[in-house]
Amino acid sequence: MLRSGRLIRPFVALLCMLLPWGARADCVGSPYPRIRALQHLSEADAARAVRAVRARLAASAGKPGADPRRQAALYAVLAQSYSRLELDGEARAAALKGLSLGTDKRDPVRVDLLEAYAENVYDAPGIRAALHSIQTATAAQTHGSLNATCLRITEGILEYRLDRPDLAIGPLTRAYRSPQAPRGSEPRMFAADALTAVMRALGDYREALALNRQVIAWDLAHRASLSLSVSKYVRGTILKLMHDYTGAIREFTASRVLSVPLHDLQGIAFEDLRICETRVAIGDYRRAAGECRRALPAFIAAHSTDVIKETRAVLARIDLGEGHPRRALAELNGVLDHAGEDMPPRRVSILYLWRARTNAALGRYRQAYADLAEYSRRITADYGAERLRQAAAMRARFATDEEIERNRDLKHELALSQERSRRQAEELKRNAAIFFSGLVVIALLIYISIASSRHRRALVRLATIDGLTGLPNRRRTAELANEALQAARARSEPLTVAIIDLDHFKSINDCCGHAAGDHVLREVGRAALQVLRAGDVFGRWGGEEFLLVAPNTTLDTALGILERLRASLLAIELPTSAAGLRVKLSAGLATLDAKAVTLDELIASADEALYEAKSQGRDLVRIAAHGRLSTTRSAGGAPGH
Repeated sequence: MLRSGRLIRPFVALLCMLLPWGARADCVGSPYPRIRALQHLSEADAARAVRAVRARLAASAGKPGADPRRQAALYAVLAQSYSRLELDGEARAAALKGLSLGTDKRDPVRVDLLEAYAENVYDAPGIRAALHSIQTATAAQTHGSLNATCLRITEGILEYRLDRPDLAIGPLTRAYRSPQAPRGSEPRMFAADALTAVMRALGDYREALALNRQVIAWDLAHRASLSLSVSKYVRGTILKLMHDYTGAIREFTASRVLSVPLHDLQGIAFEDLRICETRVAIGDYRRAAGECRRALPAFIAAHSTDVIKETRAVLARIDLGEGHPRRALAELNGVLDHAGEDMPPRRVSILYLWRARTNAALGRYRQAYADLAEYSRRITADYGAERLRQAAAMRARFATDEEIERNRDLKHELALSQERSRRQAEELKRNAAIFFSGLVVIALLIYISIASSRHRRALVRLATIDGLTGLPNRRRTAELANEALQAARARSEPLTVAIIDLDHFKSINDCCGHAAGDHVLREVGRAALQVLRAGDVFGRWGGEEFLLVAPNTTLDTALGILERLRASLLAIELPTSAAGLRVKLSAGLATLDAKAVTLDELIASADEALYEAKSQGRDLVRIAAHGRLSTTRSAGGAPGH
């Protein structure tokens, strides 16, 4: 993500990554001590370094006898500083100016410039072109040199940006274990930094945390505040993926504290977004909403389309959690207006699941089913692709280990017998790897089978059950009601329906919060199941409305049922902030007659009676008979006025 000079920009849809990172472009380091000091300044305060370098370039402009190599070294620092300030266009331009000064292909200054340019390219064609130039430059270096090690780090970063972590792991591992990158050295930390993101992408979170600890220790020792801010952010993201939400919020907050004095506005925005996401995961919607809304303007100002949509999607999830499904649906429809093509693919699947839940909350079950099916298709495809990537990465790690081991053996000039023994051991490792890969494939097939079965069960539940109360949803309630109506006609039995609405429910939500409102709805469902008879149908009709269908039941019996339900609802406990509010109901009753020939007509009569009950003061039951309101009674059973 767009965080600092070490980060991936968000508007590259091919990245599909959650973690920000990038190598620090001064891996080799300037051969000039004073310019090297400017590189250290860039790590601590990139904006100040830009001013210092531009002043030196301006002072030497047009002077005869200026050293082109020294000028190129200054442009390398300028490009690195712009990169840390997330000004990738300026960084590329500065690097190209330095490269135009014609340094030797093995010159460390040229290597710094090549890395600075490559690490600020974010479109897929540009990344491929930069990768080719880096690989060409690597081939021109002395084998095992610091130049070659640093170029391998950049090669691994570019492969990762192309969403190929299996190809990134080889050059990065070789760089990390290179003799030119001993423990505690800058190149080793740059390689560890990049490997952190690759291990995270491959799901190896423990390895990612171990590498990240090394980077944080290096940042602390060198007082690199900007780099430390990014490293803390990375750690928070890994902990979030491991469901350690408390630890994740702690690391994101620490990262934000470091970003504020550095005026890293994009960094602050990303930290706010990740804190918001984490709070949503634990249900703290109110605080989460403020943090997401605080982050959004910075992303809009940067024209970062996919991160803008990512933030809006989280806000939609908050709206859904707070009971505003219509607002959530409008937001999610906007986010998915291009079917997710303008967002990282790995973040799109979950959006269809959220929209399925939102459509279900609004009673749009056909759309909910379609979204859930699309989520199932995408998540299955993602899982398969992820397993293939992990298998390829495993092979790459084995190949890298083999290469490193072979070089070490050649260095120590082992005897032919030792070499033969080593190769036999490697053959056994490969056989073990093949066997393990077979087990992984079998496990994957078993998982897909189980997952498909679970998805089918989830679809059935989503289509018939209200997720909050556990009661039949509107669609299922209507089906059961029609079945009861047909049975009543066939047997010439009475049938009574009631539309029930909770009184002052909005007041409960307003004074106690939506969590209290959800609690009331769940308790209504629980109370109904205890009060109603075995053959009665009771389902959620919408919002705080419920439909009761009582087969073989007269109006007097139905009134008795409602009285028992009313008494049960009065016992529901509300928070102390409810200020005397009680859970009460109003209802409209209608019974089957010759004129009410369909369920819709019967419910319409009951609904008209409910309207009359609400308009006459609530806590009442009104009865509709033969299409007109004819008999009225209080909810308590006494005659009304």
